[in-house]
Amino acid sequence: MGSLLLLIALVFEIAFSIFCIARKQNHKKMKNWIRIAIFLAFVLLTLSSVIVWSFRWVLAAILFFILALKGTVSLIRNRTNSPKYKTSKMVWKSMIMILAFNFALAPAIVFPQHKSPKVTGNYDVATAAYTYVDKNRIEEFTDNGQNRFVDVEFWYPKTGDGTFPLLVFSHGSTGIKSSNTSTYTELASHGYVVVSIDHPYHSFYTRSEDGTVATINSDYNREINNMNNGVYSKKELYGLIQKWMKLRTDDMNFVIDTILEKAKSDNNPIYQHIDTEKIGVFGHSMGGAASVWLGRERDDIDAVVNIDAPFFSELAYKKEIGDFAASSKAYKTPLFNIYSDDVWEQLESNSLYAANKLDNKQFQEAYTTHFQGAKHLSLTDLPLFSPILANYLQGGKAGIDPYYCLETENKLILDFFDNELKGIGHFTPERTY
Repeated sequence: MGSLLLLIALVFEIAFSIFCIARKQNHKKMKNWIRIAIFLAFVLLTLSSVIVWSFRWVLAAILFFILALKGTVSLIRNRTNSPKYKTSKMVWKSMIMILAFNFALAPAIVFPQHKSPKVTGNYDVATAAYTYVDKNRIEEFTDNGQNRFVDVEFWYPKTGDGTFPLLVFSHGSTGIKSSNTSTYTELASHGYVVVSIDHPYHSFYTRSEDGTVATINSDYNREINNMNNGVYSKKELYGLIQKWMKLRTDDMNFVIDTILEKAKSDNNPIYQHIDTEKIGVFGHSMGGAASVWLGRERDDIDAVVNIDAPFFSELAYKKEIGDFAASSKAYKTPLFNIYSDDVWEQLESNSLYAANKLDNKQFQEAYTTHFQGAKHLSLTDLPLFSPILANYLQGGKAGIDPYYCLETENKLILDFFDNELKGIGHFTPERTY
């Protein structure tokens, strides 16, 4: 819709300028009426929900309103003497308007309107956001001596009775807690309480209940970029992995422990609807690695979904070979791996994925699925929310339909948790989709 409106605006502006230049007249009155009509059309499209109002339309609405207001004032004043026509002035004004339209409609192009993936459950889904403060940890990314806070958001059955399994999600290396909203919504609609965590300073952006904002830490972001660019030795990288994973797993442990404690004493209906005996964890990229790590550490984790991540918890740095090697410890928690092409193609060649190899006997009971044509961010909602940004961050366009990818992924995750936490269904995923 944003691209269409921009195209219409540019065609109109250029065509009208050519018309005025050819006639050597300003035609100011005609332009005023057209701009008033454009604003009214924008309002009607918004009221009729053809344009779904959101942040992406704010700049366009302001621009259309200003132009319409200016045109209305000009018509009311009804000057009899039109300004003298000048081609250079006409061309200059036209160029300014073209730039203004591009700027105002850029958010609608970068973040286009999109339909949400299908929600197939019977429960209506509600959300709630909270900030938990960990009194046992001082924030390491600031020097103000304050305790670390962790922002969480719940997706849960709005009208459901009884209790539901708890699912805890961790986002990717620079992601946000809403990165897989379609997945949370689908799971909650089938009777799960899903909580997604923002890891402050690992998250691109998070805002707590009291208004405190934390953006991604520059040193951490540089570490991630250096890792992706192969700057570090394997020994240096192993040290960084331990540091990253400690923060992630500490956050996840803190959130789970907090929720379990609140389920005992807090009258909030969200906590009272949680079955504390059935807990699953899942995450994308670094969040997936942290989920696998928790699946090894905690006895109360009953199922793990790893989305496109290496098994950091299962790696050891071997000094004698100067590289990573897979752990020989058995992994007993039920595990489901979902891979894009970006990771699938590295399983046998990149030592970071030494433990992920399909012939690893420690994970012979794990389920594994590969989405052919998918890229790393195809397994999040970002390609729907902003295709341009997703393509830029992952280095190109995926060769898979984003709706097919997400809806299939969501169904597989649901079926896995249903099988492991509720004991229903029979989980037999295909190796490749």
